[in-house]
Amino acid sequence: MIAAELLSPTSLVAGWALYLPALLWAVWRAPWLELFSDARRQHLLFGTVLALFLLWLVRRDFDVGVSFHFIGMTAVTLLLDWPLAVLGGLAAQFGLLAIGRQEFTALGLNGVLLVLIPVLVTEVCALLVERSQPRNLFVYIFCSGFFPAALAALLCVLVGLGVLWFDGRFPMPAWLEDFVGYLWLVMFPEAFINGMVVTALVVFQPDWLETFNRTRYLQAPWKDDEPPR
Repeated sequence: MIAAELLSPTSLVAGWALYLPALLWAVWRAPWLELFSDARRQHLLFGTVLALFLLWLVRRDFDVGVSFHFIGMTAVTLLLDWPLAVLGGLAAQFGLLAIGRQEFTALGLNGVLLVLIPVLVTEVCALLVERSQPRNLFVYIFCSGFFPAALAALLCVLVGLGVLWFDGRFPMPAWLEDFVGYLWLVMFPEAFINGMVVTALVVFQPDWLETFNRTRYLQAPWKDDEPPR
């Protein structure tokens, strides 16, 4: 998360220009009828927003104006599907805004980093997995859970550093050339947290995952010369 004073007016406007259309598209594509008629989905949405809010509160705020915390949006996207995931991320941001842990002017750019990029990466990976139609459960867990979370964390860090470098208001540290080695310390925990959540949901509550094909992954195996029953 980046403080507003480190961002130029161009970056702030660009963040809102990217975030607002995505929010409107999510509102348009969200399954409102199913959400209002299904109490289970409402509880999942509200519980997910609360979990995101609490996860984003567990962070390290640096004096220079940047904050580090885990994202968690990969598991949220697989759980709710992308429209509700985007809106749930926005609701969690409003929670941080209400308690003074985020600035409204920087909400757009931080929304791109914390919400849009992870949701986009997760959705693309989930679509690729669904297109290949694997029958191995571990392919779904790794390629839709672990790998997208690590990739999303990497892209968020790189895009955030790129924005800070472009604006020129953040003093880049002298050890920046050694930063590649530290990326693993960001990617692996993010992948582990999201992957473990997805694994637990697959094992205990597979019906909660909107992107999980229970018929394909959890059906009884059969021999190649016998048709499925």
